[in-house]
Amino acid sequence: MDDEESLRRFGLRPAGAGLDEIRELLREHAERERHAQGRGDTELMKLCCVQLFNSGDLDDALLVWNAREAGFDAACSIDVELLLGHGAEATKAHLAAHPSPAAAAALDRLRTLESTGAFEGFSVEEFSVGYDRYYAEE
Repeated sequence: MDDEESLRRFGLRPAGAGLDEIRELLREHAERERHAQGRGDTELMKLCCVQLFNSGDLDDALLVWNAREAGFDAACSIDVELLLGHGAEATKAHLAAHPSPAAAAALDRLRTLESTGAFEGFSVEEFSVGYDRYYAEE
């Protein structure tokens, strides 16, 4: 499945079983990318992250972070804001409570960016609308 097929099949705001399929696609392509740069479809990975962002499930923040960390192209393709589908404060609290090193790394990155003002004026709704426009133009 590529990003165009995923967009047709699930849309930007999937629900239910579609979210599970998207999570699995993201895991699969992140693992491919982690194994060898260029093996994962980073455009599909980005779309999966947008779809998960739009679902607003806090548990997806680590999945998005792990995909972002799969390789250089993934990190360039997947905006760090896509971790924040449930909002910045809730996401930081969720990551702080999680025992994994990946959660600590994600939280550290978010705090560093926040200290530079990167998230000033951030709005989940406005960020989502930006991706609505992005994918409508494709």
